[in-house]
Amino acid sequence: MTLIIGLTGGIGCGKSSVSQFFSELGMAVIDTDVIAHSLTQSDGSAIPAIREYFGDHFITSAGMLDRNKMRELVFNDDNARTMLEKILHPLILEEVHQLLKQTDSPYAILVVPLLFETEDYQQIVDRILVVDCDEQQQITRVMARSHLSEQQVKAIIATQTPRINRLQHADDIIVNNQDMDYLRMQVLHLHHEYMLLTQNHSNSSHECN
Repeated sequence: MTLIIGLTGGIGCGKSSVSQFFSELGMAVIDTDVIAHSLTQSDGSAIPAIREYFGDHFITSAGMLDRNKMRELVFNDDNARTMLEKILHPLILEEVHQLLKQTDSPYAILVVPLLFETEDYQQIVDRILVVDCDEQQQITRVMARSHLSEQQVKAIIATQTPRINRLQHADDIIVNNQDMDYLRMQVLHLHHEYMLLTQNHSNSSHECN
């Protein structure tokens, strides 16, 4: 059985950079956001259900999800966000299971932004790795890359698990408050730790068989 590390963190904390570093070390990285993006592309398997529930207004002429319109809707309508999650979640989870079965990596990084909000993923992962930074850094980074207002970014942060809760439930923490070299150094340190854990995990699995 592959050791599965659940990677999470608030928006703008640096999950993508951390997962990229693990990928460069040769580890399998499965990102639920990437899967969701694929499911909502033209001819994606989530498009029929989205079209049926939300209407053609949320589907572009190319047949993919209009992400700007949907983002605006779900930030202002909890029921719409819940329905979108009900459509996407089972499809994403199924794909995650398939990809995990196919991996031959010593350990796998499963990137789940809403890990603490979704029990299904908590049952899959063996350890939780939280990428952390302070809220002002989150706001600055997201505003720079997404051209959202400070108010919009704060609204997104408010919908996520509070920072203190993430840190309390983390097995491992990467602090992303300096440069990329510092971030890479922390990833490398955890990589060595996970490789050791992988050996123990593998031995435990054999003993259970």
